[in-house]
Amino acid sequence: MLQIKDTIVSLDIVEKFFLCDLDACLGECCIDGDAGAPITKEEYNKIKELLPQVWNDLLPRAQEEIKENGVGYIDEEGDLVTQIVDGKNCVFSCYGKGGMCLCAFEKAYKEGRIDFYKPISCHLYPLRLKRYPDFIAISYHRWKICKAAEVLGRAKGVRLYQFLREPLIRRFGEQWYAELVTACELYINEYLKDS
Repeated sequence: MLQIKDTIVSLDIVEKFFLCDLDACLGECCIDGDAGAPITKEEYNKIKELLPQVWNDLLPRAQEEIKENGVGYIDEEGDLVTQIVDGKNCVFSCYGKGGMCLCAFEKAYKEGRIDFYKPISCHLYPLRLKRYPDFIAISYHRWKICKAAEVLGRAKGVRLYQFLREPLIRRFGEQWYAELVTACELYINEYLKDS
């Protein structure tokens, strides 16, 4: 484990190679699961505010679900999460060329229609955050659908902490990320030189 400020970071962040391969997985992480994506109360409010901006990008079944049940709910673990369709698909999934799943918020952001990228839990994926009284634990959520990302990351020499630079800075700040990079580089030089 690495300790950076008030976070405890799994060594997977430096040991694992990772680079999303959307051509291989088609965005499966947005459409396969047993609960929605974790969101904060602030994100919940932002999602409700921006809903009209992404409404036409959503699938009809997702629009129905939102009309009936709202944009989020409390899951079995007591976490606030995005609403899902048919017990698995995030209501904010939309589809592009070749059946690739996209986040409606990310799509609208990249098109310059909104100023919200997407929920931070989605941006940080495959990392998961868990808050404890004295620290935040950051762990790697290993999932078979991300195997292609591990393979591509290794082929390109991109480690998980490097791939997630932008969302880690978005969540924890530049200084925190700089400390993480220093810790990762020290760990690599000490323990992973030959891997």
